[in-house]
Amino acid sequence: MAVATEHSPGLDSSSKHNDSPLPSPAPLYKRIKWFNFAMLVVIPFWAFLQVPHVPLHRKTLLLSVVYYFMTACSLTAGYHRLSAHRSYTASPLLKVLLASFGAGAVQGSIKFWVREHRLHHRYTDTERDPYNIKQGFLHAHILWVLVKTPHSRRSTATRADISDLTSDPIVVLQHKYYFLAGLGMGWLFPAAVAGFGWGDWYGGFLYAGILRSFFVNQATFCVNSLAHYLGEQPFDDRRTPRDHALTALITMGEGYHNFHHEFPSDYRNGIEWWHVDVTKWVIWGFELSGLARGLKRFRQNEIELGRIQQMYKKLNVKGEGLDWGRPLTSLPVMEWGEYRDAVVRGGKALLVVEGVVHDVQGFMSEHPGGELMIRSMLGKDATTLFNGGVYDHSNAARNMLSTLRVAALRGGGEVEVLH
Repeated sequence: MAVATEHSPGLDSSSKHNDSPLPSPAPLYKRIKWFNFAMLVVIPFWAFLQVPHVPLHRKTLLLSVVYYFMTACSLTAGYHRLSAHRSYTASPLLKVLLASFGAGAVQGSIKFWVREHRLHHRYTDTERDPYNIKQGFLHAHILWVLVKTPHSRRSTATRADISDLTSDPIVVLQHKYYFLAGLGMGWLFPAAVAGFGWGDWYGGFLYAGILRSFFVNQATFCVNSLAHYLGEQPFDDRRTPRDHALTALITMGEGYHNFHHEFPSDYRNGIEWWHVDVTKWVIWGFELSGLARGLKRFRQNEIELGRIQQMYKKLNVKGEGLDWGRPLTSLPVMEWGEYRDAVVRGGKALLVVEGVVHDVQGFMSEHPGGELMIRSMLGKDATTLFNGGVYDHSNAARNMLSTLRVAALRGGGEVEVLH
């Protein structure tokens, strides 16, 4: 109901169309989806205006909260992790329940929702991403569903493979009768529960129906906006998805979005025990009850590899601004005789450690062990003494020494052996 659906038999022949640049869209006022605008803006605005005049009974509040979690979880566990990513196998009964209560979220049919989501994963952060965060926070959050897609971009909608859904009778049936399912499960069902239960028909319609679906929509939209805007990127920073506990709390666990975009078929979004991933526990509960099986998990080895690779990447970026000394491959080559002559005849303060010649003239007076110790090794090979013969120097000392490199010694030097 909240979004207009399109009929598409899986992978359309338009998938052969090349990814050419998209033309400029028509002016905004000509592209507004008025039905969606009414469902997502006008009707909720009217509902908020009714709040001062409609008492909120305790039972209606409880119904609103419970139904919020039921419909939100049907989106995250059903539409998203089951239908979009096939992260587990659901029994027919569970699929019917998820399709029914998912319709109550008023976000369109499974077929429409999954197609848009698969396009999002395929074209993340590009013009063809339905809710591209690079077009602005508001676009990713809600404008994408309020504004018509330009024709050339709309023609790519069938380029997400949804053939698995077009052969699923439950998905096909829900899509065919979605308007009735969305209206019935979204607004009329909670009104009927409150009405038959304790006589609060209007309160059930207003609070557990319209306003509850409004907040479910806003929470889901946060996955498209906030989860691409706020948080860390522990697995990949080439694209915008991010991990953040606040987003996860708002979205039933969908806030660990960086992990999700790297490992989309994993039934989890939050992989640590402390991660706020309500949907993960709901799916696990489905498995315990026999309603679900085959919960998919990426191997921990690949997960840790991705995490470590990203750590290395961040460290390398941070290290680019530091002085690591001249690279060994760029140093001129010096013979042992040249090195000796430069010290004995030229009076230079050169010192060899591990086959590299270092100019220690400006450092000798700063040496913690005293200047005389260094002077006694000028023109010699101090490798053994540096590595424990006199003192096993610290990592800081080795980093300091690397900044004093002036040449590489052919043959590596003449390392002393202490007895």
